[in-house]
Amino acid sequence: MKIENPNPIQWQFSERAQQLQSSFIREILKITQRPEIISFAGGLPSPATFPVERMKQAYDRVLTETGKVALQYGPTDGYGPLKEWIANSLSTEGTKILPEQILMVSGSQQALDLIGKVLIDEGSRVLVETPSYLGALQAFSVYRPEFGSVATDDHGLVPSSIEPVAKGARLLYSLPNFQNPTGRSLSLERRRELVETCARLGLPLIEDDPYGALSYKGEPMPKMVAMNPDGVIYMGSFSKVLTPGIRLGYVCAPLPLVRRLELAKQAADLHTAQLTQMVVHDVVKDGFLDRHIPTIRTLYGNQCQAMLDAMDQHFPKQVTWTRPEGGMFIWVTLPKHIDAMKLLDQAIAARVAFVPGAPFYATDPETNTLRLSFVTVPPERIREGIAILGQLIAAAL
Repeated sequence: MKIENPNPIQWQFSERAQQLQSSFIREILKITQRPEIISFAGGLPSPATFPVERMKQAYDRVLTETGKVALQYGPTDGYGPLKEWIANSLSTEGTKILPEQILMVSGSQQALDLIGKVLIDEGSRVLVETPSYLGALQAFSVYRPEFGSVATDDHGLVPSSIEPVAKGARLLYSLPNFQNPTGRSLSLERRRELVETCARLGLPLIEDDPYGALSYKGEPMPKMVAMNPDGVIYMGSFSKVLTPGIRLGYVCAPLPLVRRLELAKQAADLHTAQLTQMVVHDVVKDGFLDRHIPTIRTLYGNQCQAMLDAMDQHFPKQVTWTRPEGGMFIWVTLPKHIDAMKLLDQAIAARVAFVPGAPFYATDPETNTLRLSFVTVPPERIREGIAILGQLIAAAL
């Protein structure tokens, strides 16, 4: 029998819950689900790259041969053979990464949350690039830090700009490879300078690397964690090289920190799905990624070039943009007086979508910027959408 309640509950949300905000990109994606929309908005991998048959075979094999283990609870830190595979893949001739330094997580977004939980107190200073990954800003914001913005230029983060804003900082968050949202990458010289600067300042450096394998030239840059494994927290993910639906990522960190992250994960979800980890290990253990990733690079490289060619043809000369050599994104800077938020409304009415750049800034947003993603749109639709967007920008000049 249903009980009639004359006094409806007045929910008392915590201060943390009251400050939670929906991802602007996720809200845009709701609009862009309509098939007539040419969407350059989502940072989604192309489904054409998902190794469906290989994953199916791995699930069948794991469930047939070790089903009772795969369907049981697992250790918080992760499935041992997969951790060992990751540690070996991160090790270099001069740097040995131990499996004990690896913590498996439910997508790298969980890694950001755990790092925030372990390293950030209310009011702590957190340094981020200008602009930075929106998902990281969201994850860290829950812990109410004070953000400090590190300067960037056409070549990415400027290491010499760190020290003036570093006093009291708990960490510096960076994406050195084909950054989301700009597509920029750090040179080897800047990587070394960044690692050396953070080491000298005693500043923990987060190296978030979901796109590093997606170099169109096929030669990934050296990882900063190999330059200073005691001071760099490396984040990796299988989302961009296998499939995002499995929600599997990992953290490589110094042992004192990885233990704290493990304790925080215990309180969050006990462990990442054992079945998923065993399946991914079955897929990658024999070198499959070495054969699979080149097909992703080729597809994305061709679509990136199609977009760059279309932008050269249709965008007014007053507009500038990045020319990435890998990854999934192009960053556009419009004349100062054009508000990308207002431009988005016009673009959606014309059946084109993108992500305005302002949400990617922790401080002092630049409203005349926007992000384009090309990986889920075929070349002919890219050309059509860019032509429409170019006309709208020209009309706003």
